[in-house]
Amino acid sequence: MKRIFIVEDEESISELQKDYLEINGFEVEIEHNGKVALTRALTERFDLIVLDVMLPEMDGFAVCKAIRQEKEIPILMVTARVEEIDFMRGLGLGADDYIFKPFNPNHFVARVKAHLARYDRLVGMNEDTQEQTMIGRLCIDHSARIVQLDGEPIHLRAKEYDLLTFLAGNPGQVFTKEHLYERIWGMDAINELSTVTVHIKKIRDKLQRNETEFDQIETVWGVGYRFKRSYTGENQ
Repeated sequence: MKRIFIVEDEESISELQKDYLEINGFEVEIEHNGKVALTRALTERFDLIVLDVMLPEMDGFAVCKAIRQEKEIPILMVTARVEEIDFMRGLGLGADDYIFKPFNPNHFVARVKAHLARYDRLVGMNEDTQEQTMIGRLCIDHSARIVQLDGEPIHLRAKEYDLLTFLAGNPGQVFTKEHLYERIWGMDAINELSTVTVHIKKIRDKLQRNETEFDQIETVWGVGYRFKRSYTGENQ
């Protein structure tokens, strides 16, 4: 049974989430304090975390950042604040998705199921893929989910890794933001396309740590993104 951790300071909301998740066969734990929630998230086993932004003692952004330093399980942030800066900040810290209050409980459960299914598929895919992919100066170790550039490790969050390996595995092919969101996040991308933009920027920043830039992820203006075919060695 999948175990969901709800971190929410409003009891009425957390109980509503809990009821709908339990009806759908999930085991649910609730915590109202951000600092306590972080300790539990790092020491207990959970399959997904539903994390409110506004929490006592430690806000959701800080909790998310600390969890991401240790674990890669799906994190869904819940907020009533719809400002773009909050949305971009949460994704930059490693959140997988945002749910805005007020929300439809059935939609909420669907999002939880989609992220769990997506995570399970990605973990299972490692058993069927080749162990390593070499792309010029870039090495992707699928079994360990490790990326190296010029022999140096590049620390990518779960969705950053998934997005990079998908693009690199389909060199030369242009993908729209809608397609990438649906492929990586596993659900409808309506009104959530900035998620893709944020993750592409984070990947680019991390792949340009060295003096020599690695600019193989190309923006196709008005369409989407592609991984340059020339760097795969096919034209070299």
